[in-house]
Amino acid sequence: MLDQILVMLHPFMPFITEELWTGLGDRADYPLITAKWPAPAAARDAEASADIDWLIRLVSELRTAKAELGLPPGARLTAHFPASLKGRTDKLAAQLDRLARLEAIRFDPAPAGASAQLVVEGETITVPLEGVIDIAAERDRLTKALAAATKERDGLAGRLNNPSFVERAKPEAVEKARADHAAKEAEASRLTAALARLG
Repeated sequence: MLDQILVMLHPFMPFITEELWTGLGDRADYPLITAKWPAPAAARDAEASADIDWLIRLVSELRTAKAELGLPPGARLTAHFPASLKGRTDKLAAQLDRLARLEAIRFDPAPAGASAQLVVEGETITVPLEGVIDIAAERDRLTKALAAATKERDGLAGRLNNPSFVERAKPEAVEKARADHAAKEAEASRLTAALARLG
């Protein structure tokens, strides 16, 4: 292994690696520059790759839901998984604890009430929110923020749909209005999704 490391480092550190190469064995007639480049024969584990892709999607969905609902990133939540995911969650228990910050993983139906629904690869994972956040206050906050974002989005859309503005305004102003409109559209979509998560 050390020989392979020296071979790979040689283009970047030729003098040091050559010195180490000759010092680690009798290789006077076999200079490092002519050594065979390592040919790794690593095989890709498709199942492990699929598990990691699923974990990345789950953690991403969970972090997005926390951000939308105003929860701190480190908040530890309970999640109710479909029974079909038991094998995968058992295999990735340590990673789920560290990355997803799940307090508990359950396979029974989620209790009634407000919850966040996370859809990962067609499977719905439910995170109950009762007792975690003030549902009524959060719904009110999201509704107000959605109304403000929608109003700004519609105002920008009206300006962009006005031929007089598009023709007479500076190109930079038109581009800024388009960018602002896209940002408000995305914000409204995000807030709508957050409201939908609350149920």
